[in-house]
Amino acid sequence: MSKLLRSFLFVPASRPERINKALASGADAVIVDLEDAVEEAAKPQARLNLLQYFSQNPSAQVYLRINSIQDTDNYQADLELCGYPQVIGVFLPKAEHVEPINALFKLINKPLILIIETALGVHQVTDLAQANGVQQLSFGALDLALDLGFRMGTPGAQQLCDQVRYALLVASCLGGIAAPIDAVYPRISDEQGLCKQARDAADMGFSGVLAIHPKQIKDIHQAFAPSVEEIEWAQQVLALYAEHEKGVFMLNGEMIDAPVIAKARGIAIHAI
Repeated sequence: MSKLLRSFLFVPASRPERINKALASGADAVIVDLEDAVEEAAKPQARLNLLQYFSQNPSAQVYLRINSIQDTDNYQADLELCGYPQVIGVFLPKAEHVEPINALFKLINKPLILIIETALGVHQVTDLAQANGVQQLSFGALDLALDLGFRMGTPGAQQLCDQVRYALLVASCLGGIAAPIDAVYPRISDEQGLCKQARDAADMGFSGVLAIHPKQIKDIHQAFAPSVEEIEWAQQVLALYAEHEKGVFMLNGEMIDAPVIAKARGIAIHAI
């Protein structure tokens, strides 16, 4: 069984001393960030920091958010880091076109998580989800707000972001890839707001949430945890399924078939 990834915690490459702390935070995955969390002037030093970290921590496993393909110089400089064995996957921001994504995967041969952050990315997301090596989709609400001109923190912004979430879910399903990862919740001290966004994401069918602070991890995991009633139902379904040779049977008047069994398995995984 593959590891369940509900939380992805960002840590800036300019602060390598935080990487091991992030790995010990309880987050399901850590993303070392070379893009937005690092000022332009600090990016060369951040790469050197990461190279030194890799030399000192050969068994570490992290994801890497590189700079966008549109940022040609930084993107090219980041590619060398993608080849290190400590990098188990790459987050690509501002994904917009299939061809350069295919070229990136051919070069690094590692799972890609695309971050949709522009109008063009949203428009082409169904094609992007089917590019070579794409494992999952996510989106960046703040960058998308800049591109589309909507005001973050407003009901209108919520409606637009929910439409993007819908587009990512459909594209992921059509592309046969894992369910998408929800955007960062930027207000670190607003626990109630984070819990609502994370729970809504879980209810929508998202697989996890991006995080920017360790204190957000517990609430994200709680949002994706099934209820006691859901766990008991799943256990009953799976127990009865194990007893039947056929894949269709009844439980409390409900027909249990392949999709329902798959749902029960998903709940059982989240209950671990």
